[in-house]
Amino acid sequence: MDRICIGYAPTRRSIFSAPDAVKYRGLTRDRLLELGVEFCDIDDINEEGLLYDDGDVAKIAAKFQAAGVAGLFVPHCNFGTEYVVARLAKELGVPVLLWGPRDERPDEKGVRLRDSQCGLFATGKVLRRFQVPFTYMTNCRLTDPEFERGLKDFVAVCNVVRTFRSIRILQISTRPFDFWSTMCNEGELLEKFNIQLAPIPMPELKSAIDAALQEGTRVEKTLDSLRQRMNLCVPEDKVKMVAALKLAMGDLAEKYGCKAVAIQCWNALQDEIGIMPCCANGLLTEEAIPVVCETDIHGAITSLLVQAAELNQTPSFFADWTVRHPDNENGELLQHCGPWPICLAEEKPSLTVPLAFDYPGSISALCRGGDVTLARFDGDNGEYSLLLGSAKSVPGPYTKGTYLWVEVKNLKKLEYKLVTGPYIHHCTGVHGNVVPVLYEACKYIGVRPDLYDDNEEEILAYLRGE
Repeated sequence: MDRICIGYAPTRRSIFSAPDAVKYRGLTRDRLLELGVEFCDIDDINEEGLLYDDGDVAKIAAKFQAAGVAGLFVPHCNFGTEYVVARLAKELGVPVLLWGPRDERPDEKGVRLRDSQCGLFATGKVLRRFQVPFTYMTNCRLTDPEFERGLKDFVAVCNVVRTFRSIRILQISTRPFDFWSTMCNEGELLEKFNIQLAPIPMPELKSAIDAALQEGTRVEKTLDSLRQRMNLCVPEDKVKMVAALKLAMGDLAEKYGCKAVAIQCWNALQDEIGIMPCCANGLLTEEAIPVVCETDIHGAITSLLVQAAELNQTPSFFADWTVRHPDNENGELLQHCGPWPICLAEEKPSLTVPLAFDYPGSISALCRGGDVTLARFDGDNGEYSLLLGSAKSVPGPYTKGTYLWVEVKNLKKLEYKLVTGPYIHHCTGVHGNVVPVLYEACKYIGVRPDLYDDNEEEILAYLRGE
């Protein structure tokens, strides 16, 4: 998992108890340590380690920027100084989490040491004036489950936003001629989102493969792993080419500073090296460098976002929406020639020849079941959105390649969205439910969330801590 550090800037206001604010600064800090959240504090900025003085904003911002914080956490420890919070948040330009501890019962004289909830109302309004998007974690106790869940989700949101703002994709050759659906606007992606492509021609990939084969040692190590983890149903020389291709793509991604790969998987590649790249794609995806098919740049972006939302704890899988389930009205087949990570297989996978092609190199295996999140970043005519939703695995007939039968809430509604756009037949899946994390991240990256389950209120209720 990548290092994710958040800036910890607890705030107070002068008219309420400063000692009580200092107390809650320490209690909150201890809870973050207990939860394993990495943070950078402001204890060296002033004696209290609290954000309340406008003169401290520049020093705090400089410290947080030097530490590379991916988000800003602002506990309101007695009330909070809203304009100082807003100025710091504006300067940093990272996701912001607002929270305040539940206020205690007034004492026998009617005195309250804190008005944390009231301060949150004020800060929320001022952040809106500053046009700073923010995340709100419900006013709760440090020991409440909502606190732990909210913190962990916010860290994941920070990871998605940081990932999105630094995307560079290795594009291996052009898209296949027949795949007009995977065309993208490279200039617009750069102008709107700073998403960069590193395009290389097929001969450069071939040179990297030849270099890996000549070096030899890493290829043999990869071959040994494949022999242990898979049933190898293709000639040895083809298995060796799979290993070399995986290493070559990884080397090129490192050379060009890329976090994902989009490859023209057919048919020029087969003329060069005689295999399908599916298994090599899955091997690299398993190492948190997702590789997508048919030079689908939008698919590569999706895979990076989904992977970041899961904090790289389980690899994603790149799939086609293909055919409806023969018996389940809301069932659908997620399938691809065979590029899914080996570790996701329900059974020992085989290295085989894929459906519809005559060249070896694909994985054949049923994917392990359970609940999954399915997503697709896409756009046209200058507008971009992120299709989001959940599905659960269901039994279904055997089919070739890597596959999983799933059931969604309303397949007809989903089908309508996929046909009418701006989406296509490709999606990225990941085990678990990261829909709320991706939904919340959209407010920071300027992309519209599009929930195919039509359950926005349910997602918002979750984010509110209900």
